[in-house]
Amino acid sequence: MPDAAIQRVGVVGAGQMGNGIAHVAALADLDVRLLDAKPEAVEKALATIGKNLDRQVSKGSVTAADREAALGRITKARDYAGLAGCDIVIEAATEREEIKRAIFKSVIAAVGPDCILATNTSSISITRLGAGTDRPGKFIGMHFFNPVPVMKLVEVIRGIATDDATYAAVAGLAARMGKATALAEDFPGFMANRILMPMINEAVYTLYEGVGTISSIDCAMKLGCNHPMGPLELADFIGLDTCLSIMQVLLEGLSDTKYRPCPLLVKYVEAGWLGRKAGRGFYDYSVTPPRPTR
Repeated sequence: MPDAAIQRVGVVGAGQMGNGIAHVAALADLDVRLLDAKPEAVEKALATIGKNLDRQVSKGSVTAADREAALGRITKARDYAGLAGCDIVIEAATEREEIKRAIFKSVIAAVGPDCILATNTSSISITRLGAGTDRPGKFIGMHFFNPVPVMKLVEVIRGIATDDATYAAVAGLAARMGKATALAEDFPGFMANRILMPMINEAVYTLYEGVGTISSIDCAMKLGCNHPMGPLELADFIGLDTCLSIMQVLLEGLSDTKYRPCPLLVKYVEAGWLGRKAGRGFYDYSVTPPRPTR
Protein backbone atom coordinates (compact mmCIF):
# COMPACT_ATOMS: atom_id res chain seq x y z
CA MET A 1 0.00 0.00 0.00
CA PRO A 2 1.63 3.29 -1.06
CA ASP A 3 1.28 6.10 1.46
CA ALA A 4 -1.03 7.99 -0.91
CA ALA A 5 -3.52 5.12 -0.58
CA ILE A 6 -3.85 5.78 3.15
CA GLN A 7 -6.87 8.02 3.54
CA ARG A 8 -8.58 6.77 6.71
CA VAL A 9 -6.64 6.48 9.95
CA GLY A 10 -7.93 4.77 13.07
CA VAL A 11 -6.51 5.87 16.42
CA VAL A 12 -7.15 3.70 19.48
CA GLY A 13 -6.54 5.59 22.69
CA ALA A 14 -7.67 9.21 23.08
CA GLY A 15 -5.20 10.28 25.74
CA GLN A 16 -2.30 12.66 25.44
CA MET A 17 -0.61 10.76 22.60
CA GLY A 18 -3.74 9.58 20.82
CA ASN A 19 -5.34 13.01 20.60
CA GLY A 20 -2.07 14.42 19.27
CA ILE A 21 -1.86 11.73 16.57
CA ALA A 22 -5.48 12.38 15.60
CA HIS A 23 -4.70 16.12 15.47
CA VAL A 24 -1.77 15.85 13.05
CA ALA A 25 -3.52 13.22 10.92
CA ALA A 26 -6.61 15.41 10.49
CA LEU A 27 -4.46 18.42 9.56
CA ALA A 28 -2.83 16.22 6.91
CA ASP A 29 -6.21 15.83 5.14
CA LEU A 30 -6.77 12.33 6.50
CA ASP A 31 -10.09 11.05 7.80
CA VAL A 32 -9.69 9.96 11.43
CA ARG A 33 -11.69 7.52 13.52
CA LEU A 34 -10.91 8.07 17.21
CA LEU A 35 -11.73 5.33 19.73
CA ASP A 36 -11.21 4.95 23.46
CA ALA A 37 -12.48 2.47 26.04
CA LYS A 38 -13.97 5.47 27.85
CA PRO A 39 -16.34 7.52 25.65
CA GLU A 40 -15.76 10.60 27.80
CA ALA A 41 -12.06 10.41 26.92
CA VAL A 42 -12.91 10.97 23.26
CA GLU A 43 -14.96 14.05 24.14
CA LYS A 44 -12.08 15.38 26.22
CA ALA A 45 -9.68 14.65 23.37
CA LEU A 46 -11.78 16.60 20.87
CA ALA A 47 -11.86 19.57 23.25
CA THR A 48 -8.07 19.37 23.63
CA ILE A 49 -7.57 19.16 19.87
CA GLY A 50 -9.79 22.21 19.42
CA LYS A 51 -7.77 24.21 21.97
CA ASN A 52 -4.47 23.16 20.42
CA LEU A 53 -5.71 24.12 16.97
CA ASP A 54 -6.80 27.49 18.37
CA ARG A 55 -3.25 27.98 19.61
CA GLN A 56 -1.90 27.19 16.15
CA VAL A 57 -4.35 29.63 14.55
CA SER A 58 -3.27 32.37 16.96
CA LYS A 59 0.36 31.74 15.99
CA GLY A 60 -0.45 31.82 12.29
CA SER A 61 0.71 28.28 11.56
CA VAL A 62 -2.84 27.13 10.78
CA THR A 63 -5.72 29.05 9.23
CA ALA A 64 -9.17 29.20 10.77
CA ALA A 65 -10.49 27.29 7.75
CA ASP A 66 -7.87 24.57 8.25
CA ARG A 67 -8.92 24.31 11.90
CA GLU A 68 -12.57 23.74 11.04
CA ALA A 69 -11.72 21.30 8.27
CA ALA A 70 -9.44 19.27 10.55
CA LEU A 71 -12.05 19.02 13.30
CA GLY A 72 -14.58 17.95 10.69
CA ARG A 73 -12.37 15.05 9.64
CA ILE A 74 -12.34 13.47 13.12
CA THR A 75 -15.16 11.04 13.84
CA LYS A 76 -15.89 9.44 17.19
CA ALA A 77 -15.86 5.65 16.92
CA ARG A 78 -18.24 4.16 19.46
CA ASP A 79 -16.74 0.68 19.24
CA TYR A 80 -14.21 -1.29 17.20
CA ALA A 81 -16.70 -1.70 14.37
CA GLY A 82 -16.25 2.02 13.80
CA LEU A 83 -12.72 1.30 12.55
CA ALA A 84 -14.00 -0.69 9.56
CA GLY A 85 -12.58 0.68 6.33
CA CYS A 86 -9.46 2.15 7.95
CA ASP A 87 -6.26 1.87 5.93
CA ILE A 88 -4.13 2.00 9.07
CA VAL A 89 -4.94 1.76 12.76
CA ILE A 90 -2.49 3.31 15.24
CA GLU A 91 -2.69 2.05 18.81
CA ALA A 92 -1.84 4.71 21.41
CA ALA A 93 -2.91 3.04 24.65
CA THR A 94 -1.05 2.76 27.92
CA GLU A 95 2.40 1.13 27.91
CA ARG A 96 1.26 -2.35 28.98
CA GLU A 97 1.75 -5.23 26.60
CA GLU A 98 -1.34 -7.19 27.61
CA ILE A 99 -3.55 -4.16 26.93
CA LYS A 100 -1.99 -3.62 23.51
CA ARG A 101 -2.43 -7.29 22.60
CA ALA A 102 -6.12 -7.16 23.55
CA ILE A 103 -6.62 -4.00 21.47
CA PHE A 104 -5.07 -5.51 18.36
CA LYS A 105 -7.19 -8.64 18.74
CA SER A 106 -10.30 -6.45 18.66
CA VAL A 107 -8.97 -4.29 15.81
CA ILE A 108 -8.26 -7.33 13.63
CA ALA A 109 -11.85 -8.48 13.97
CA ALA A 110 -13.08 -5.12 12.65
CA VAL A 111 -10.73 -4.15 9.79
CA GLY A 112 -9.92 -5.56 6.39
CA PRO A 113 -6.91 -7.78 5.59
CA ASP A 114 -4.96 -4.95 3.95
CA CYS A 115 -5.16 -2.61 6.96
CA ILE A 116 -1.76 -1.77 8.43
CA LEU A 117 -1.44 -2.08 12.20
CA ALA A 118 0.86 0.35 14.00
CA THR A 119 1.71 0.82 17.65
CA ASN A 120 2.91 3.97 19.37
CA THR A 121 4.77 1.93 21.98
CA SER A 122 7.91 3.57 23.28
CA SER A 123 9.72 0.37 24.26
CA ILE A 124 7.83 -2.91 23.72
CA SER A 125 9.00 -5.37 21.05
CA ILE A 126 7.38 -4.75 17.68
CA THR A 127 8.26 -8.28 16.58
CA ARG A 128 6.52 -9.81 19.59
CA LEU A 129 3.40 -7.64 19.28
CA GLY A 130 3.20 -8.30 15.54
CA ALA A 131 3.56 -12.05 16.00
CA GLY A 132 0.40 -12.00 18.09
CA THR A 133 -1.63 -10.68 15.13
CA ASP A 134 -2.74 -12.23 11.84
CA ARG A 135 -0.49 -9.85 9.82
CA PRO A 136 3.06 -9.53 11.19
CA GLY A 137 4.21 -8.30 7.77
CA LYS A 138 1.81 -5.36 8.04
CA PHE A 139 2.70 -4.56 11.65
CA ILE A 140 5.05 -1.69 12.54
CA GLY A 141 6.01 0.77 15.26
CA MET A 142 5.26 4.49 14.93
CA HIS A 143 6.68 6.13 18.05
CA PHE A 144 5.47 9.73 18.18
CA PHE A 145 6.82 12.17 20.75
CA ASN A 146 4.91 14.37 23.16
CA PRO A 147 3.42 16.86 22.43
CA VAL A 148 2.69 15.32 19.03
CA PRO A 149 1.63 18.52 17.21
CA VAL A 150 4.94 20.16 18.20
CA MET A 151 7.57 17.42 18.17
CA LYS A 152 8.88 16.72 14.68
CA LEU A 153 10.17 13.17 15.09
CA VAL A 154 8.55 9.79 14.55
CA GLU A 155 10.68 6.76 15.28
CA VAL A 156 9.68 4.06 12.79
CA ILE A 157 10.46 0.57 14.05
CA ARG A 158 10.31 -2.51 11.84
CA GLY A 159 9.69 -5.88 13.41
CA ILE A 160 11.61 -8.81 11.99
CA ALA A 161 8.61 -9.67 9.80
CA THR A 162 7.59 -6.15 8.72
CA ASP A 163 7.59 -6.00 4.93
CA ASP A 164 9.12 -3.27 2.78
CA ALA A 165 5.76 -2.01 1.49
CA THR A 166 4.49 -1.42 5.02
CA TYR A 167 7.62 0.47 6.00
CA ALA A 168 7.47 2.64 2.86
CA ALA A 169 3.78 3.42 3.39
CA VAL A 170 4.25 4.37 7.05
CA ALA A 171 7.36 6.47 6.40
CA GLY A 172 5.42 8.30 3.69
CA LEU A 173 2.45 8.75 6.02
CA ALA A 174 4.67 10.30 8.70
CA ALA A 175 6.04 12.71 6.11
CA ARG A 176 2.49 13.70 5.13
CA MET A 177 1.88 14.47 8.80
CA GLY A 178 4.85 16.85 8.69
CA LYS A 179 7.16 14.56 10.64
CA ALA A 180 10.78 13.55 10.13
CA THR A 181 11.42 9.84 10.55
CA ALA A 182 14.28 7.94 12.14
CA LEU A 183 14.41 4.20 11.47
CA ALA A 184 15.19 2.19 14.62
CA GLU A 185 15.93 -1.48 14.98
CA ASP A 186 13.58 -3.51 17.15
CA PHE A 187 15.53 -3.67 20.41
CA PRO A 188 14.24 -2.62 23.85
CA GLY A 189 13.71 1.13 24.12
CA PHE A 190 14.54 1.61 20.43
CA MET A 191 16.81 4.69 20.13
CA ALA A 192 15.45 7.76 21.89
CA ASN A 193 14.30 6.05 25.08
CA ARG A 194 17.33 3.75 25.21
CA ILE A 195 19.38 6.94 25.60
CA LEU A 196 16.92 9.20 27.44
CA MET A 197 15.48 6.94 30.13
CA PRO A 198 18.81 5.86 31.68
CA MET A 199 19.68 9.57 31.93
CA ILE A 200 16.42 10.26 33.77
CA ASN A 201 16.93 7.19 35.96
CA GLU A 202 20.47 8.36 36.81
CA ALA A 203 19.08 11.78 37.73
CA VAL A 204 16.69 10.04 40.16
CA TYR A 205 19.64 8.08 41.61
CA THR A 206 21.52 11.37 42.01
CA LEU A 207 18.57 12.68 44.04
CA TYR A 208 18.18 9.36 45.93
CA GLU A 209 21.84 9.36 46.97
CA GLY A 210 21.72 12.99 48.11
CA VAL A 211 24.19 14.26 45.55
CA GLY A 212 21.86 17.09 44.60
CA THR A 213 18.37 18.45 45.17
CA ILE A 214 15.61 18.36 42.57
CA SER A 215 16.18 22.03 41.76
CA SER A 216 19.96 21.73 41.53
CA ILE A 217 19.87 18.59 39.36
CA ASP A 218 17.48 20.18 36.89
CA CYS A 219 19.41 23.46 36.95
CA ALA A 220 22.69 21.63 36.25
CA MET A 221 21.31 19.95 33.14
CA LYS A 222 19.43 22.99 31.83
CA LEU A 223 22.24 25.49 32.25
CA GLY A 224 25.21 23.15 32.05
CA CYS A 225 24.07 20.97 29.15
CA ASN A 226 21.60 23.37 27.49
CA HIS A 227 18.65 21.01 27.91
CA PRO A 228 15.27 22.79 27.60
CA MET A 229 13.95 20.83 30.62
CA GLY A 230 15.79 19.26 33.50
CA PRO A 231 15.59 15.44 33.69
CA LEU A 232 13.29 15.37 36.72
CA GLU A 233 10.99 18.01 35.23
CA LEU A 234 10.96 15.98 32.02
CA ALA A 235 10.18 12.77 33.92
CA ASP A 236 7.13 14.49 35.43
CA PHE A 237 6.08 15.62 31.95
CA ILE A 238 6.39 12.10 30.51
CA GLY A 239 4.81 10.39 33.53
CA LEU A 240 6.81 8.56 36.18
CA ASP A 241 4.84 5.36 35.60
CA THR A 242 5.83 5.46 31.94
CA CYS A 243 9.48 6.07 32.86
CA LEU A 244 9.41 3.14 35.26
CA SER A 245 7.74 0.88 32.69
CA ILE A 246 10.38 1.66 30.08
CA MET A 247 13.23 1.06 32.53
CA GLN A 248 11.69 -2.32 33.40
CA VAL A 249 11.48 -3.20 29.69
CA LEU A 250 15.14 -2.22 29.23
CA LEU A 251 16.23 -4.26 32.25
CA GLU A 252 14.24 -7.33 31.23
CA GLY A 253 15.12 -7.13 27.54
CA LEU A 254 18.84 -6.36 27.85
CA SER A 255 19.62 -8.15 31.15
CA ASP A 256 22.03 -5.43 32.24
CA THR A 257 21.87 -4.06 35.79
CA LYS A 258 22.71 -0.57 34.56
CA TYR A 259 19.01 -0.36 33.63
CA ARG A 260 17.80 -1.15 37.18
CA PRO A 261 15.09 1.39 38.08
CA CYS A 262 16.02 3.63 40.98
CA PRO A 263 14.13 2.60 44.16
CA LEU A 264 13.01 6.22 44.60
CA LEU A 265 11.35 6.17 41.18
CA VAL A 266 9.53 2.99 42.22
CA LYS A 267 8.38 4.64 45.47
CA TYR A 268 7.01 7.70 43.67
CA VAL A 269 4.98 5.47 41.36
CA GLU A 270 3.74 3.38 44.29
CA ALA A 271 2.59 6.60 45.97
CA GLY A 272 0.67 7.62 42.86
CA TRP A 273 2.97 10.63 42.41
CA LEU A 274 3.13 10.18 38.65
CA GLY A 275 4.02 13.72 37.59
CA ARG A 276 2.00 16.44 35.94
CA LYS A 277 -0.98 14.24 35.09
CA ALA A 278 -1.38 13.39 38.79
CA GLY A 279 -0.65 16.91 40.02
CA ARG A 280 2.41 15.70 41.91
CA GLY A 281 5.68 14.02 41.07
CA PHE A 282 9.13 15.40 41.60
CA TYR A 283 7.29 18.71 41.64
CA ASP A 284 4.01 19.73 43.29
CA TYR A 285 1.79 21.23 40.58
CA SER A 286 -0.87 22.54 42.94
CA VAL A 287 1.16 25.74 43.32
CA THR A 288 2.63 28.19 40.81
CA PRO A 289 5.47 27.87 40.09
CA PRO A 290 5.59 24.12 40.83
CA ARG A 291 7.47 23.35 44.05
CA PRO A 292 10.01 20.48 44.42
CA THR A 293 8.65 17.65 46.57
CA ARG A 294 12.05 16.79 48.09
